[in-house]
Amino acid sequence: MPFVRVTLSGPPPSGLAREALQGGVTALMAEVLGKRADLTAVLVEGTAPGAWSIGAEPVETAAHLEATVTAGSNSPAQKAAFLAAAHRLLAETLGAGLPLATYVVVNEVPAESWGYGGLTQAQRARDRG
Repeated sequence: MPFVRVTLSGPPPSGLAREALQGGVTALMAEVLGKRADLTAVLVEGTAPGAWSIGAEPVETAAHLEATVTAGSNSPAQKAAFLAAAHRLLAETLGAGLPLATYVVVNEVPAESWGYGGLTQAQRARDRG
């Protein structure tokens, strides 16, 4: 099922902000994209100080959210709704100063190319069928 990486400028947040991102992203994956929350993995990580720039200028506040899902498992409308909701979550959690160049990406991976528990998503689909 889905894997989501949230990368933030500077050290990763601790406590409530991290929990808000992990819980919020998991809820969006379930409610907007129809993914199983119990199989949604979310990694929140930071970068080295000064490592992030936009337009070749260093920024203090920045975020990038990348979700990996099985190709073809969501419609364009679902993905657009997820992008909008995930951006709102980042802005609400990280506060003012989030740059326009804050990207949310839905990567679609062929079912034969990934999975969990030692089985590809294609194998799981065949076993259900």
